[in-house]
Amino acid sequence: MNRYSVFSVARNAMNYNKDWERAWRSPNPKAEYDAVIIGAGGHGLATAYYLAKEHKMTNIAVIEKGWLGGGNTGRNTTIIRSNYLQEPSIAIYELSRSLYEGLSQELNYNMMFSPRGLMMLCQTEHELRALKRTWHANRHAGLDCRMISPKEVKEICPIINDDPNARYPILGAYYQPRGGTGRHDAVAWGYARGADAMGVDIIQNCAVTGIRREGGKVVGVETERGYIKTKRVGVVAAGHTSVVMQMAGVNMPIESVCLQALVSEPIKPVIDCVVMANTVHGYMSQSDKGELVIGGGADSYNNYSQRGSFPALEHTVTALVETFPIISRLRMLRLWGGIVDMTGDRSPILSGTDVEGLYVNCGWGTGGFKAIPGSGFVFADTIANGRPHPIAEPFSLNRFAEGRLIDESVAAAVAH
Repeated sequence: MNRYSVFSVARNAMNYNKDWERAWRSPNPKAEYDAVIIGAGGHGLATAYYLAKEHKMTNIAVIEKGWLGGGNTGRNTTIIRSNYLQEPSIAIYELSRSLYEGLSQELNYNMMFSPRGLMMLCQTEHELRALKRTWHANRHAGLDCRMISPKEVKEICPIINDDPNARYPILGAYYQPRGGTGRHDAVAWGYARGADAMGVDIIQNCAVTGIRREGGKVVGVETERGYIKTKRVGVVAAGHTSVVMQMAGVNMPIESVCLQALVSEPIKPVIDCVVMANTVHGYMSQSDKGELVIGGGADSYNNYSQRGSFPALEHTVTALVETFPIISRLRMLRLWGGIVDMTGDRSPILSGTDVEGLYVNCGWGTGGFKAIPGSGFVFADTIANGRPHPIAEPFSLNRFAEGRLIDESVAAAVAH
């Protein structure tokens, strides 16, 4: 940093940053837009960005009832991977993972993408066979992945308990070396700044109260700040999707539950990969600040809570202590929950609807963060062209009526 930059920072610090340019505008809503995206989380902002960049649709509004990135985008464990079982899932998640690799350069904003590698532990013979099946499917699809031995697991993650007499011994692991983590709020901020620079209006603290239809077509949305006319509406509201879609008279095959996570007090670097352990029902990585980021399974009952609970905390940490003995000596720093929406086959919905001009992006369950770039790219294409993008086509609403389910009920390795 040169001396002029130092003086600029000091000067702005003294005047409470009044002279700093805002990263994005705070516009009043227009009377009409070519498209309205409901939800300013990562998926909604990415959709708006790619509508503007790839399809030159800049007269767009992204409407958010709270603050930008304040829902699930800011309430997750930031894992990025593409090692799902079914071909449609591999396609969407690998597109997303590959886009993450160049996203900081594209948006000129540091996403803190860290391809540190991801291990899915095999701690039973059944799990070893199941993950070998996933490995073969992923190799067939061209993914960079491999099965590794217990010795290699210990070399990659020295703090792991590799005692062969442990209750859940390490029999090996599935390893995706180009998986990793990113910075959740940076992803939202980067897409927001990029979309805003191309003219997209991001309207915060403005709840949608209704979706107006005339016959079988969308004609606009009702908001707390007035009516907005539009012929295209994309609903990207995570755990609240079913509530928003009911405003248009559309029932969704999803259920909303809370997914909880926690971080420890910061410590020196002890783990430089992501480790997922399905048998003991937990996963862990370390943040750039030194906190151990820990997650487990989703709540077993439907709810809209965004708070953590001690039973979930105890279940997750108790299970992980044997696999990572080091965590038994740490204090918890904070605990939180996010609302996720689950489909019956644990795969997302990227689809048009029977209402002309109404599109929906939901059902990501516990895997939403890793899918943000790919989801936004194909959903934008679907909205712009009025037909599903080839990668989005298998994830249509019609698959539930036609029996074309994409079963990923074990693909999360933990939370599903």
